[in-house]
Amino acid sequence: MLRRTFWFTAGAAAGVWATTKVHRKLRQLTPESLAAQAANKAIDAGHKVREFAVDVRAGMARREAELGEALGLEAPADRALPAPRRLAAVEYTERTGTTPRTGTAHSYNPPNRNEDH
Repeated sequence: MLRRTFWFTAGAAAGVWATTKVHRKLRQLTPESLAAQAANKAIDAGHKVREFAVDVRAGMARREAELGEALGLEAPADRALPAPRRLAAVEYTERTGTTPRTGTAHSYNPPNRNEDH
């Protein structure tokens, strides 16, 4: 009689354990749970990509400093450079409609690319 009670209890415990495992797995396979798992994995992947980008930028900055030191490019740059002359001349002609050298009015006819030459 003791053997039957032992095996009955063992079988009942195994049944409860198996039922619990099956219900947990079914809850993990619901659409809401799958969506949450996918979102968590996407967030983790985003963090890993961000960490990789930060590491790459740090490596780039370190390597640039090494190259600049090796090539002697560490001299301070002159910040007071004048504006490019071409832009100033283009702005002047667009504003006034005159050529910058002669001061006379000009007309601009763009070339027709469909012409036979």
